[in-house]
Amino acid sequence: MLQDKDRIFTNLYGDQSPSLDAAKARGDWDGTKALIEMGREKIVDEIKASGLRGRGGAGFPTGLKWSFMPKETDGGPIYLVVNADESEPGTCKDREIMRRDPHKLVEGCLIAGVGMGCTAGYIYIRGEFVREAEALQRAIDEAYEAGLIGKNACGSGYDYELYLHRGAGAYICGEETALLESLEGKKGQPRMKPPFPAAVGLYGRPTTVNNVETIAVTPTILRRGASWFAGFGRPKNEGTKVYCISGHVNQPCVVEDAMGIPLKELIEKHAGGVRGGWDNLLGIIPGGSSVPVIPKDICDDVLMDFDALREVQSGLGTAGVIVMDKSTDIVKAIARLSKFYMHESCGQCTPCREGTGWLYRMLTRLGEGKGELRELDLLQEVTKEIEGHTICALGDAAAWPVQGLLRHFRPELERRLEEFQKSERAA
Repeated sequence: MLQDKDRIFTNLYGDQSPSLDAAKARGDWDGTKALIEMGREKIVDEIKASGLRGRGGAGFPTGLKWSFMPKETDGGPIYLVVNADESEPGTCKDREIMRRDPHKLVEGCLIAGVGMGCTAGYIYIRGEFVREAEALQRAIDEAYEAGLIGKNACGSGYDYELYLHRGAGAYICGEETALLESLEGKKGQPRMKPPFPAAVGLYGRPTTVNNVETIAVTPTILRRGASWFAGFGRPKNEGTKVYCISGHVNQPCVVEDAMGIPLKELIEKHAGGVRGGWDNLLGIIPGGSSVPVIPKDICDDVLMDFDALREVQSGLGTAGVIVMDKSTDIVKAIARLSKFYMHESCGQCTPCREGTGWLYRMLTRLGEGKGELRELDLLQEVTKEIEGHTICALGDAAAWPVQGLLRHFRPELERRLEEFQKSERAA
């Protein structure tokens, strides 16, 4: 379990003020000029050595992503875009960072910007995050007033502008290229790749899109050293992580702990355990609504990191842990997620536009027991027709919860179908 001295986010619960003075007392903006003077190459090398992987869901190595930005440019603008459009059901980590510890993100934007040679940063925040946007704008204004960002940031000679942009509350805008489209004032629809944003991004300029948590941890990594951060977790799954635990637990919470903590330990130590005891557990969605559910027998031993969860055919995703006890109608729960993906599909790709509706309607009907056993195979086939056949990952996100249900809870669907057919015959 992570010790308090190793926590990066020391104000997650808002015990202290989010203001600049309080942030400085917690260690933010300490020696930032020296971090800037490390230079682009050294910053990227240090982030690579730390093993930091993207905290927004995909888990791509952050230092490697930064290194894709062009070294030689035509002198035009280069952008960092922070994805603060936290719309994944079950996920509420970034909003706590922005509301309680906004200066970590503002400083992170500056340092990451230097690491990629950026001239400006945009934070794209979810429209519903009203208080979070206010807190973040206050932090940006304070940083400008203190000369920490803007012209000659921190007295280093580096010029860096930072803007906050409020979205209109669309899940699809959490996808990096749809976010860029929205930021440009267009309809939020994913772009075809290539070209990747590092080549052609915001306004056609080189751009990197990173998650809030990913950017917010970078100044602390550089201050304490890559080896300190890499000392937590397992190889390729290093560092600390902010977890959000919701559902049928005694104390739902957002907490920072080491990567690779056992799922059972995470829930029992921080969330007061499963409602009715661990034996009352039915299943857990470990990484936000788009990763497959895992049943209790897997939850007993699995570790909370990218590779361990991939091995059990699920994923760490955003680390939004959704706990379901035995009172849950698991079929209804997954059908509700399917309804969400049907509603949030942008409609650009036919497999997703049509397939998400098919998944929701089939699952609702089969959940009521209406249908035949062979339709369960058809439902699985529909998920495979969507998965991997769309421009962005929303199609996969819609398919995986249903695949998880069929993988682990198919007997429940079969029982309902058999009971319905018996009652039909009796009638």
